[in-house]
Amino acid sequence: MHFISPELELYVERHSEDEPTLLASLHRETYQKIMQPRMLSGHFQGRVLSMLSKLIRPINILEIGTYTGYATLCLAEGMQENGSIDTIDINEELFDIQKKYFDLSQWKGQISQHLGDALEIIPALNKKYDLVFIDADKDNYLNYWEMILPVMNKGGIILSDNVLWSGKVLDKPDPRDLSTNVLLEYNKKLKEDSRVETVLLPIRDGLTVSRVL
Repeated sequence: MHFISPELELYVERHSEDEPTLLASLHRETYQKIMQPRMLSGHFQGRVLSMLSKLIRPINILEIGTYTGYATLCLAEGMQENGSIDTIDINEELFDIQKKYFDLSQWKGQISQHLGDALEIIPALNKKYDLVFIDADKDNYLNYWEMILPVMNKGGIILSDNVLWSGKVLDKPDPRDLSTNVLLEYNKKLKEDSRVETVLLPIRDGLTVSRVL
């Protein structure tokens, strides 16, 4: 679902920072070889993620839902020199393309790929995070939220993707549509949770920025 016209989206891209060459290559390869390429963050949202990371200057970053690693590399742009990224995905078929582009980047050695269930992996990482990006299965967003908050540093930022869910959040949800119902509850939770302050940005499919108090 386009919330603004394709022409206006193109204007926005043209008047934002250019897409780095490595990310442009990853973008092309994702669309050529990988199923559901629409899941890619893409040029504009990628530049937003990069800008937010550069403003935050995180040491430790956690990403739930790697896909092909585009957003991972965007977030890495703002990471401190001694920083690290833990990125988790359950799809082993994507591991090689992720690694290919991570190894081509300047952050090779700082990005740790984790394959499996994030709810099992996160407790074993035993780290505190400055920046977290949630972009995985929507059915578990509430579970991810409760697991992540205790491992956040004060003032840390949690980014949640796809919170507008192609506009479905405005429709009367089908009780059988678990993802939409979870996102409705999730958006309400973030607005009311006294542990954070939150703003929902109408970027692409919706991006929530939550600051840990």
